Amino acid sequence: MKNILRPALVLFMALSVVTGLLYPLAVTGVAQAAFPKQANGSLIQGTDGKAIGSALIGQAFADPKNFWGRPSATADQPYNAVASGGANQGPLNPALADAVKERIQALREADPQQRAEVPVDLVTTSASGLDPHISPAAARWQIARVAKARGVAPEALETLVQSHTEAPMLGFLGEARVNVLELNLALNGAPMH
Repeated sequence: MKNILRPALVLFMALSVVTGLLYPLAVTGVAQAAFPKQANGSLIQGTDGKAIGSALIGQAFADPKNFWGRPSATADQPYNAVASGGANQGPLNPALADAVKERIQALREADPQQRAEVPVDLVTTSASGLDPHISPAAARWQIARVAKARGVAPEALETLVQSHTEAPMLGFLGEARVNVLELNLALNGAPMH
């Protein structure tokens, strides 16, 4: 029995040190050296050096003077990274259909003059419930409301949206997208790092 138990315990301890200590330290070291911003959460900082948010996690914006992001599926509070996860409601689920109808109604009430079809990403949650991006179409859909609330020309906001539209990765992976936090910071004239 000793001949079997001792090598098993030694192997267990060796693998625990390698996989639980050495490998995580090596990965963390490489990440900090090669991608420090991403490894530290892609934080966006204001001029005072304080973190305003992350480029990777959405934030709730309710003021009509700001662009709004996708609805969040997280429990307790919107964009709660601890509670990340989708709503797990399929397209035939009545609860999803009701939630989408309520979101469409709220968007129509916030901007009664807007008659265009509501972009799907403004009324559905992402798989994680934390998506910080919306489509350029969703940003453009909101321009009239934001322009009216701020008293600015819609053309100026169109230019701002275009300048904050990120192309698909490598030109073909994914879709074009707009980071809502970065767009709103630029809209509010807040310098960011």
